[in-house]
Amino acid sequence: MTRARTVAVSAARWVALTAVSVAGWVALDAAGLTAPSLFAALVVAVIFALTGLGPARVPRLGSMAAQGALAVTIGLMIDPDTLRSLGDNAIPAVLVGVATLVVSAGAGALLALNREVTAATGMLSLIAGGATGLVAAARELGGDERVVAVVQYLRVALVVVTMPLVVTFAFHADTHAVAASDTGGRSYPWWAALGFVVAAVVVGIVVGRLLRLPAPATLGPLLVSGACALSGWPGDLDVPAAVLPVAFLIIGWQAGLAFTLQSLRLIGRLFPYAVALVVGVGVVCALFGWLLAELTGTSMLTGYLATTPGGLAAVLAVSASTGSDVTFVACVQLIRLVLMLIAAPVIATLLTRRASRRQESVGV
Repeated sequence: MTRARTVAVSAARWVALTAVSVAGWVALDAAGLTAPSLFAALVVAVIFALTGLGPARVPRLGSMAAQGALAVTIGLMIDPDTLRSLGDNAIPAVLVGVATLVVSAGAGALLALNREVTAATGMLSLIAGGATGLVAAARELGGDERVVAVVQYLRVALVVVTMPLVVTFAFHADTHAVAASDTGGRSYPWWAALGFVVAAVVVGIVVGRLLRLPAPATLGPLLVSGACALSGWPGDLDVPAAVLPVAFLIIGWQAGLAFTLQSLRLIGRLFPYAVALVVGVGVVCALFGWLLAELTGTSMLTGYLATTPGGLAAVLAVSASTGSDVTFVACVQLIRLVLMLIAAPVIATLLTRRASRRQESVGV
């Protein structure tokens, strides 16, 4: 196939994916579903990926731009009063993060009961946080990156799929309550606001990488825009209305296109077991959300979103679209993410060394 034909085929696939996703977005929005563009993009991308009709993946630049734009939107919503209230509730937030780590590691141990899965692979597959980083480091940490990739992206996809459904039908949240500035951006024209978003994303990613933050495309812009919001600069600025839906589309595609028939065949026998464990972890984390809401006095919806096991960008997207306490959700989710990314390599290394010692003793 010539290069020109390859480019044409790739472009046609992107056009088809976009067209069907937008159609699904319109239909789901009419049905009143929370974050309809996110949900539609994920479902359509999974179908396109499994049928071989979709693009291979979302370009890294597009993925980073979408995560960064969402993070800037969230960062501009940060309220000093909410941060002070989180300080009073720091202990419950940390305890919930530790409990999530224990539960997800326990689910990984259950997955490792299968003879085809090592303890390190099981733990890395079901640890609730940092899917991309864990997949990239799986081989180095002694795990099977193929199994880790499929189960981790399965976890993220299930989180992204179930959140809008739970939020809409269990909590009956206002699906159009995107938290935005009261000014409606009147102090700045749309092009100036868009320029600020782009600058904050670029600077944030650079800062995130320099500081070696986990998920720098999300955490870096979040820190930069959050610092601007706390300092009162740039004042009454509102992210252009088209930015969030487009970011949601890209985030949904990113999770959905990760699923291929080839990758699913690799763990065909493990798939039902993995789904059951992922769902189980999600249910337990929802109970943690109820407990967190009781301990901190926040709403049940905020507690649920704050303890959802993964999909940081999607969680923040749904939180923003429902008008829940975005700052609280972001802080609790960041605590969970940092705990997972710190603990996962340590636990995997210990499990690998333990397995090596056992093999040596058997050999002796």
